Amino acid sequence: MTSTGPTSLIRILLCDDHAVVRAGLLALLSSAPGIEVVGEAGGGEEAVALAARLRPDVVLMDLQLGPGMDGIEATRRIVADAAARTGAAEPERNGPYVLVLTTYDTDADITRAIDAGATGYLLKAERPEELFSAIRAAAEGRTALSPPVAGRVMARMRGSGRPGLTDRERDILGQLARGLGNREIARALFISEATVKTHLGRIYDKLGVDTRAGAVAVAKEQRLLP
Repeated sequence: MTSTGPTSLIRILLCDDHAVVRAGLLALLSSAPGIEVVGEAGGGEEAVALAARLRPDVVLMDLQLGPGMDGIEATRRIVADAAARTGAAEPERNGPYVLVLTTYDTDADITRAIDAGATGYLLKAERPEELFSAIRAAAEGRTALSPPVAGRVMARMRGSGRPGLTDRERDILGQLARGLGNREIARALFISEATVKTHLGRIYDKLGVDTRAGAVAVAKEQRLLP
C-alpha cells in the first residue's frame, strides 16, 4: 500500500474534460497540506497514460469526459494496470486508487463506477474538507462515499438483498434475453463456454433464480438488461 504518513505527500492526478474545473481543483488542492497535484488529463485515454507514467497515489476522475474513453472505462483500465504491475488482487494492490468526482449520482453511474474498481465516489457539491478527507482515505485504499451516494448504496442493498451485477454479467444477461445458448454467447463475447457457465451461476445466485427464463424475467422486471 502507498505510504501516506505525516511527512508523505499524496500525489494526485486530475482528470476532467473542463479546463476551468481542473484549474479550480488545482487551486483548491494546492491549499491542502500533504496533497500535491502531479498531473492533469482532459480525457480518459490521457488519464490512463499519465497514471501509468506518473504513478500517482490517487486519480480524481470525472465520469463524463466528452468524446472518446469515458471515466468508467478509464477507471477500469487504471485499476487493471495497477493490479497487473504489482501482481496483486484487490484490495491489496498498491495505487493509484481512483476517486470518482462527479455531479452524477444515479444508481447506474454509482454501480458502474464501483464495478470498474473505483475506491470512492464523491459529488462535486461536497465541501472542500470532505474532498480532502476522501482523498486521504482513497490514498490508503479505503472507501470514500458522499453521504447521498452512501445512502443510495445502502438503500439498494436493503431493497434487493443481493449484490449488483457486473458489466460482464449484464452482457451475458443481454445475450440470454436474445435467446442465445452458451456456445453462442461465448462466441459473441469472445469468452469460453466454461466462463459463460461460471457467470450464469453467479447471475442465478444474485437474482435468486434457477433457470435462464427466470433470470431474463427478473432482469426485465428490475431493468437490469444492458
